[in-house]
Amino acid sequence: MHKSLKRNPTIRKRLNNEVSTLTRILKAAGIAGIATPFTAFSCILAAIALWPHFNWTSNALSDLGVQWGLTATLFDGGLVVSGLLCMVFALGLWFFSSTKLLGKLATCLFFLACVAIVAIGVFNETFSPTHYVVSVMLFVMMPVSLLVFVGAFWLEGKHKLSVFTLATGLAAAFPWLLQFTIHYVSNVAIPEFVSVLVVAPWAIELGILMLKSA
Repeated sequence: MHKSLKRNPTIRKRLNNEVSTLTRILKAAGIAGIATPFTAFSCILAAIALWPHFNWTSNALSDLGVQWGLTATLFDGGLVVSGLLCMVFALGLWFFSSTKLLGKLATCLFFLACVAIVAIGVFNETFSPTHYVVSVMLFVMMPVSLLVFVGAFWLEGKHKLSVFTLATGLAAAFPWLLQFTIHYVSNVAIPEFVSVLVVAPWAIELGILMLKSA
């Protein structure tokens, strides 16, 4: 029966189309995974450079999004573009993680973090309390989704990737745990920046793996 299905031109064409579609998705997602951190940090650092009054210990990164002129445009626009790229990357994660339940749950949580990135750019600090809600959503969903991916990758036999993801998830949570316990800075720019920065190598590595598997 299985061989006869393979010989059927209609079935064979459908299977080839599905494989081709999956290949395109993984390629697009892989590129997006690599591009997301470069886009995000280029825009954030450029916005910081344009606002001379920015202070790492007394400001939040989101303060950049309400400054006059190009500073806010770069910061808010950069977040929106980065968040959209992140969503494409998340689509690839849906197919890259083959575990039916745990991998899909992790991907959904990660996708919510991507949505939060876009929302932070759209709803800047003038939109209170929406801005606060989506900011918390990002910095909670990102490490939580990574920790769920740990289990998904482990069950798939991707043990090295699972350990790498565990280290990334813990590193993303650590700046916030430290801030809430000893309050080492007066505002949150440093924990915000560090908690996202440590995820960048993970996204780039997963992007490369997607391109290789496409």
